[in-house]
Amino acid sequence: MILHTFGMAIVFDMDGGEVKEVYPARVKFRGFGEKNNTEGYIKVSEYMNKNAGILFEESKE
Repeated sequence: MILHTFGMAIVFDMDGGEVKEVYPARVKFRGFGEKNNTEGYIKVSEYMNKNAGILFEESKE
């Protein structure tokens, strides 16, 4: 979501299910609608809740 705020995105060029190239690209639209933002924040929060212990241990390495 942060990249879209600045008019950027990350493009994955796929070939037969395999990533061939990854690169930044300019996008016409900036940001997402409220529904998409809310769903995204919920997914990030769920991930952090599920993985908090692992993330904490990794931060100390």
